[in-house]
Amino acid sequence: MRALDCALVGAPVQSGASQPGCGMGPDAFRTAGLDGVLRSLGHQVSDLGNIVPDKDATARHPNQAIRRLDETIGWARSLEKAAYQAARTADFPIFMGGDHSLAIGTVPGVARNAADNDRELFVLWLDAHPDIHTLDTTKSGNLHGTPVAYFTGEDGFEGVYPSLQTSVRPENVCMMGIRSVDTAENEKLVHSAIDVHDMRSLDEFGIVRPLRSFLEKVRKADGALHVSLDVDFLEPDIAPGVGTTVPGGATFREAHLIMEMLCDSGRVTSLDLVELNPFLDDRGRTAKLMVDLCASLLGRKVLDRPTRSF
Repeated sequence: MRALDCALVGAPVQSGASQPGCGMGPDAFRTAGLDGVLRSLGHQVSDLGNIVPDKDATARHPNQAIRRLDETIGWARSLEKAAYQAARTADFPIFMGGDHSLAIGTVPGVARNAADNDRELFVLWLDAHPDIHTLDTTKSGNLHGTPVAYFTGEDGFEGVYPSLQTSVRPENVCMMGIRSVDTAENEKLVHSAIDVHDMRSLDEFGIVRPLRSFLEKVRKADGALHVSLDVDFLEPDIAPGVGTTVPGGATFREAHLIMEMLCDSGRVTSLDLVELNPFLDDRGRTAKLMVDLCASLLGRKVLDRPTRSF
């Protein structure tokens, strides 16, 4: 693939999750050598540092279960602006989280940039969870469960979350690896245009066919593609550093195959790396694996893979 100008944006968000530790994620990715790996593949890399949340955000909602709403909204505001700017000035922004509530800001930001260039944004959501709760339906109150509902323009966020300048059409979203779905989320997905492939489906039919179909849809639309990769998409045995482990996730080779196919497509324009909790990791295993997956997305081939000892 051609050399890209990659921008690393740290998003030490942990207001959307129940367990502390995700705030250390951006520095863990740095320590795991993300910058150097991308440079070794021929890309230029600029580390833009860590974003800070808007401190003036205030909001109320009648759902008493909701946690840390003001802080999450502050992050959303700052990250939307940062994502928009990074997408304007770099070929390939990488948002290093942080919990998955960061997508409340990153996806609308890159969607706004795509719209400026007369392109539609598509989103590949690699996650154990669909994260399609609204502020009314969440029972846990953890706002990392709300970004997809928000950026696809569902009702229930008006006057609380930032006003969406550019939404993503539900039919432009593909979810893979889903295996932990609340009742309210399941009811929404049944009636949604979102393309959902749970682990049962991937076990039966494999990864290649659904991903190839989605990428062809992106190609026909000449769309921009944002990939949002959650650590819990992966099998916990290979990626223990996450607070939301769900057994039965993607294997090492399945995850790399997805990244390699995405690289071959030439369609990916931005990336979230989320839910890494270094406090729960084992000697950096999860951080190193996520960096390795990013390398496959950005050009590393199977034959180029280095031998590693733990």
